[in-house]
Amino acid sequence: MQNIDSSKLYPSIASIPDAFRLNNYKDEAKYLIDGKIMTCENSAQVYSPICYEDGESEKRFRIGRLSLLDENEAKRALQAAENAYASGMGEWPQMSVDARIKHIEDFAERIREQEKEFTLLEMWEIAKTYNSCRDEFKRTVDYIQDTIDRLQELDASSNSIKNVEGFIAQIRRCPLGVSLIMGPFNYPLNETFAMLLPALIMGNTAVVKLPKYGCLCQEPLLNAFASSFPPGVINIINGDGPTIIPPILKPGSLAVLGFIGSTAVAKKIIAQHPYNNRMRTILGLEAKNPAFVFPDCDIKLSVKECVNGALEFNGQRCTAIKHIWVHSDITEKFLSELNLEIARIKCGMPWEEGVMITPLAEDNKCAQLSQWIQDAQSKGAHIANPGGGKFTANLFYPTVLYPTSSAMDIYNIEQFGPVIPVSSFSTLEEILAYMQASPVGQQASIFTSSSINAAPLIDILVNQVSRINLNAQCRRGPDELPFTGRKDSAEGTLSVHDALRAFSIRSLVVANEQGRELFLRTIESNNSKFLRI
Repeated sequence: MQNIDSSKLYPSIASIPDAFRLNNYKDEAKYLIDGKIMTCENSAQVYSPICYEDGESEKRFRIGRLSLLDENEAKRALQAAENAYASGMGEWPQMSVDARIKHIEDFAERIREQEKEFTLLEMWEIAKTYNSCRDEFKRTVDYIQDTIDRLQELDASSNSIKNVEGFIAQIRRCPLGVSLIMGPFNYPLNETFAMLLPALIMGNTAVVKLPKYGCLCQEPLLNAFASSFPPGVINIINGDGPTIIPPILKPGSLAVLGFIGSTAVAKKIIAQHPYNNRMRTILGLEAKNPAFVFPDCDIKLSVKECVNGALEFNGQRCTAIKHIWVHSDITEKFLSELNLEIARIKCGMPWEEGVMITPLAEDNKCAQLSQWIQDAQSKGAHIANPGGGKFTANLFYPTVLYPTSSAMDIYNIEQFGPVIPVSSFSTLEEILAYMQASPVGQQASIFTSSSINAAPLIDILVNQVSRINLNAQCRRGPDELPFTGRKDSAEGTLSVHDALRAFSIRSLVVANEQGRELFLRTIESNNSKFLRI
């Protein structure tokens, strides 16, 4: 693979605008257990994926330290969460909904002050654009309020008493127990909080294992966590997964796993729980979201949506479009327009206005992408766009591969980077065969102006993926909509509404004629936290 001229992409230290400098480097790694923020003695340096020009070479910025906790600290985190839950009798699970909401509101107010620091740290840590990092923070704060609103509605609806075939009953949602939350690097705040917030607000306690990339940006929030919740309710740790995750699973006390990552890792984690039927799993896993482009589409719109869907944050999104299927009648025209649109993309540093392609967060990712490209070329594909396949340091130029086939790795593997495999199709039967063979099924996009094309494909796709986007890229939001997947793409459903249910269980008190009087007297006494109006 050829290299791009790095001197036109990577900055000198002096050229970095003051507003985007990370000046407060901290040579220590922090974690939170049992309400106490501690410094980890064993830690590793964290380097930004953003390089700077230093003479004839590029060097990476040192931006902080990563905790490398050991097995004993992992056990302490679990014990703290167990003590705080106390089999459902702890202060937090026994607290009223209104009281828990006040703690969450206090937390939200405290973290608002950390927006700037979080945004800068995330930008430097994973090279996501500054505006996208800021938007992630704001979206997460909005998600907190939306979660509070939905819980208040849910709690109010639970006050009713049901009459069913001579029985009276009250049904409420109760916490499950201790949860382990593991979010991804690409949205380290929003994706983690989409699981953590509903887990906490429903009365569960939690151990959060931060991602390897995207951990530093959450350190400014530790004080807010420690100040807003009773000790042990929230514990935040980091380190080598194979070292610190097994001690949390093996005792068998974990009630919920919220995990976003690969299927292989999820299976390894779940297998370590001795009673995994007792552990509820909410999983966000691989995706290979396809786009299907028909001859009657608005080609300008289709190309724009496909490029944004495939290359936003370098394609490092589970919802990214990762395979484009174009009808054989317009393949050449589509590729021509696709290449023109890609040529207009700005590559550079994440603080630059209008930039789309930035350095990749993962170490050795460029080498992996190059390997997949070479594999595809050896099996009949070619790089279809000028400049494709080039990289410098860890910034990889968008690459279109055509034609791709099932013999190629890039056809089957979730690339999680700016490489776009393109295939052509002529019939719906080809699409059906492709979708049936796929081990994943999160989303798909359809680009057409005709219901004659859309209708039968919708009816195929609804049984293969969870969400179909019409004339638009794949995406997660709005947060009110369910977010899930089929096959190896997900287990469980997340939305503001669904997440509250995912991290809780319905419990009920029931009385027939013999127990009716006691049922009503208990409500009137106002002595029960559960049976009440």
